[in-house]
Amino acid sequence: MTLSNLVIRNLKKNIKYYYLYIFALVFSVALYFSFVTLQYDPSMDAAGNTMKGAAAIKAASVLLVAIVSIFLLYANTIFIKRRGKEIGLFQLIGMTKSRIFRLLTLENFILYFLSIVIGIFIGFSFSKVTVMILFKVTGITAITKLHFSTEALVQTVIVFCVIYVFIMLMNYIFIKRQTILSLFRITSSTQARVKKMSVWEIIIGIVGIVFIISGYFISSKLFSGSFQTMNMLFMAMISILSLVIIGTYLFYKGSVSFLFNLIRKKKNGYININQVLSLSSIMFRMKSNSILLTIITSVSALAIGLLCLSYISYYSAEKTAKETVPADFTFAHSEDAEAFSKLLNKQEIAYKEERIPVIQADFNVKDILNDIPGESTLDSTKMQLPVISEEYVKGVSLSKEEVAFTRYSSALEKFINLKSKGTISILVNGSSLSLNYVGQKDLFLIPYTFTSGGLPTVIVDSSVFHLLEKNMDESIQTPSNIYIGIHINKDHEIAAANKLYQQLSLENSSSISRYDRIQTQKEMMGLTMFIVGFLGLTFLITSGCILYFKQMDEGEEEKYTYTILRKLGYTQNDLLNGIKIKQLFNFGIPLLVGLLHSYFAVQSGWFFFGTELWAPMFIVMGLYAVLYSIFGILSVAFYKKIIADAL
Repeated sequence: MTLSNLVIRNLKKNIKYYYLYIFALVFSVALYFSFVTLQYDPSMDAAGNTMKGAAAIKAASVLLVAIVSIFLLYANTIFIKRRGKEIGLFQLIGMTKSRIFRLLTLENFILYFLSIVIGIFIGFSFSKVTVMILFKVTGITAITKLHFSTEALVQTVIVFCVIYVFIMLMNYIFIKRQTILSLFRITSSTQARVKKMSVWEIIIGIVGIVFIISGYFISSKLFSGSFQTMNMLFMAMISILSLVIIGTYLFYKGSVSFLFNLIRKKKNGYININQVLSLSSIMFRMKSNSILLTIITSVSALAIGLLCLSYISYYSAEKTAKETVPADFTFAHSEDAEAFSKLLNKQEIAYKEERIPVIQADFNVKDILNDIPGESTLDSTKMQLPVISEEYVKGVSLSKEEVAFTRYSSALEKFINLKSKGTISILVNGSSLSLNYVGQKDLFLIPYTFTSGGLPTVIVDSSVFHLLEKNMDESIQTPSNIYIGIHINKDHEIAAANKLYQQLSLENSSSISRYDRIQTQKEMMGLTMFIVGFLGLTFLITSGCILYFKQMDEGEEEKYTYTILRKLGYTQNDLLNGIKIKQLFNFGIPLLVGLLHSYFAVQSGWFFFGTELWAPMFIVMGLYAVLYSIFGILSVAFYKKIIADAL
């Protein structure tokens, strides 16, 4: 038989094992090609003044290559070992190792480069969609066209050719090192089964759970004031990372077996066929795959966490902007506001204007301020805060002896915790004026330019305000002591009003467009979310495929067991129900642990990124879980075929 005929016969024989590998390869090439095409798309140049993301996309493409390379090399290792017996038979019938290597090289060449061609075609077909998605999430308005980039084609071919060379090198080393006897033992070797766990394994199991819980506990206290210095905070972060990663490894190495062993002991050894096919297998399989599962879980948690944080910031963009910039347009100088008003009147855009005098004053707030965590430069005995009069705040009435605060930055609320009542003092000309603090009002009244980036605004009686106005400290005042806010009456006219705002030559940074601020945040976080989502999706597909390949291996090894069980009278449904539980654990445990890791990571510092937590976090985690579950369903379908062929 000629080499070409042998290649064709082997491809037909093994294609049932390679179909998901081919899918993953096609998907990886398509994803990489469409991603690299972004760098050379003309529409990106048109949006260049709006978005500076070329460097980020290039860096992400390197990470994408790393993820795809590791996956393809690992998948090739699995498949070359699966064919160990076949390679051994070739040697028994007289084929040399060099001829076997040429056979495998030709097979891989056909599958690999055919997949690359298909992947590039699919990537090109969806390249416009990729650009449209990027523009959609970043809020960029630009015309996109279907564009084929020869630079992206060359870059993709070079990258995957290099990966192919490494795959062939791995195959050559594998064939060269193996003897005929060892090739037959590769697929027939089984993992050692032990009837009872040793004391050491029980200790590992308990320690793994304790480490993970300890890491979660420290993360929940990260910004609660438990760590008073930056060094302590840094050490706490290192401890969390170490405890969680080591704990995850020990969890797969011993905790899973320990927990399932407790379940088995609780049943006094009387377990049904479903538990035999699920619990007993999981107890020993996860132990041998502990390093792989730790990597998959840790990287999954990282991807989910980063995607959650970027989506939190994106999702919270409008609410955050409304908190920091209460009006649609903010001005600190009357001439700028009047020039903008004229443009609005000319275009017949209805608006409402408000003017609030603002004075900066020093306050002693020690009596109403709880301890500030960490090292802080904030002096509670002399804190500079903006002050406004109650006459400019609807629904608020204060006496001369009373004072109230407005809401302030969500991130600062985690560090600056105010009491519900107490006494504060205003420093006026070297003397102190004491006032009764009556609590916070759920209001955001003036922009961040007056509040030192997010501190609360002080509301006082009009007589107290006039007293401060007469005796204000000029050295701490902002360039303007008046806040001018313009509210557009109709929401659909805000975009048109913003175009008029951009026509003004405003060199003063105190002038703010809330619309521009929202767009800037969405552009920045949308790009981050797009890149992280791209990388996360790639890792999701590749890690899901790796777990699926492992299940294919286990299914082939356990086929003889299913044959015996079928002969003993168990039906296909009996065995399949046990397999479903097994796959629920196989895919569910890494997914659940990864989601828990990401939840506690996000929970510890989400407030730095936005104002909304639950909705964006549940959306990201839910979508990730659904996509991940697809591989579990495919594994059940594969086992169903194995069981059907058992007799």
